[in-house]
Amino acid sequence: MDDTVAAHAQDHVDDARLQQAIADLAAFGARDDGGVSRQTLTPIDLAARRHLIDRARALGCEVGIDACANLFFRRPGLDDTLPPVLTGSHADTQPVGGKLDGAYGVIAGLEVIAALNDAGIRTQRPIEVVAWTNEEGSRFGPGCMGSSAFVEPSRLEAFRASTDGDGVRFGDALDAALGDVPDVPRLPMARPMASCVELHIEQGPVLERANVPLGVVTGIQSVRWFRVTCMGQMAHAGTTPMDERADAMARAVSLAHRLYAYVAAEAATQLRLTLGRWLVAPNSVNTIPGSVTFTIDARCVDEAVLDRFEQALHAAIAEVRAPRQDITVEGMFRQAPTHFPSSMQALVEAACTRALQQRGLGTPIRLTSGAFHDSMYLAAHCPTAMIFVPSRGGISHNAAEFTDAPSLLLGARALAYTVTALAYADR
Repeated sequence: MDDTVAAHAQDHVDDARLQQAIADLAAFGARDDGGVSRQTLTPIDLAARRHLIDRARALGCEVGIDACANLFFRRPGLDDTLPPVLTGSHADTQPVGGKLDGAYGVIAGLEVIAALNDAGIRTQRPIEVVAWTNEEGSRFGPGCMGSSAFVEPSRLEAFRASTDGDGVRFGDALDAALGDVPDVPRLPMARPMASCVELHIEQGPVLERANVPLGVVTGIQSVRWFRVTCMGQMAHAGTTPMDERADAMARAVSLAHRLYAYVAAEAATQLRLTLGRWLVAPNSVNTIPGSVTFTIDARCVDEAVLDRFEQALHAAIAEVRAPRQDITVEGMFRQAPTHFPSSMQALVEAACTRALQQRGLGTPIRLTSGAFHDSMYLAAHCPTAMIFVPSRGGISHNAAEFTDAPSLLLGARALAYTVTALAYADR
């Protein structure tokens, strides 16, 4: 099709309505520091879900929910038997999060529906806006539960056994959430989708540094997680000579220095390393550590780079090992890189370019996501794409998270164009 209908939808996205909807959702779990605390399936989250249900119904949407409590807001198409175009994100936050991470994608999806209503456009395909359950993984692990279970429903049984810090089972919280919406029909999981587009804040500094308000996401980085345990011998800090110690911390620190040096030498590959969680036993001020366990998060868009890192990790462990100093490494998780289809990237680029050129702002750039998103799982289910808007200072998972209103408007307009073009096609 030509871009007339998509452009018409794009032009009907309303700035004031978008900003008000973002503020209204942010009131659920609002903090005094300007952030939001709305962890998944808490009473605050359930109240926010009801708010979204009411808003969607006011726009004329049908509302449904699946077995993982993913909420779907459906605008019927002219041929309602066709698989829908999906957009949206998640509404849960970190314990101290911002107003936009995830929530922006859900609200912008509903704004697209409002714009289509205002423009009087009936798309050939239905459009669905989704609010995925537990993307953040901050209350129950792992993250992206809702999208991964939607694509592969067999995952849900294991997810139900996950517990939060208070011992609450995800399964029990899930059952309570489903019981909280008796007026919402149940939908099957793994339903066919024609395509999926997720709008999200970047959560990094690339767009801001480039002074470009819109980014076409080419894919999502690969990641590998490891758990390393260095064993030693607990002993008295004051009576044990330095040359007679079996200090687990000394070995862990030596290994960490080797890993950081390796990543520094690989700077051109954009390999990223985080040693994020440290457990020391007995964790006493005057006892030599008998064991130290730490986690490794290694990310890169190139799997070959991570293969080399894994080899370097084992080589570094071999160098650091010494008598009475056993070191073990365990692979915890790995995810291959996600590459979005070139046709979807091209459509998003056209949508972003038109939105920017109307404001005299040049052209979008292409970039890879360093963070996980629900689209990582949807990409295995249907053609998928993502749009990024800038994050001030690259900050997210923080009350200081911020994106200016003009960029948020541009993102919603790019989304409207993309979704409308996809939903206007009859095949």
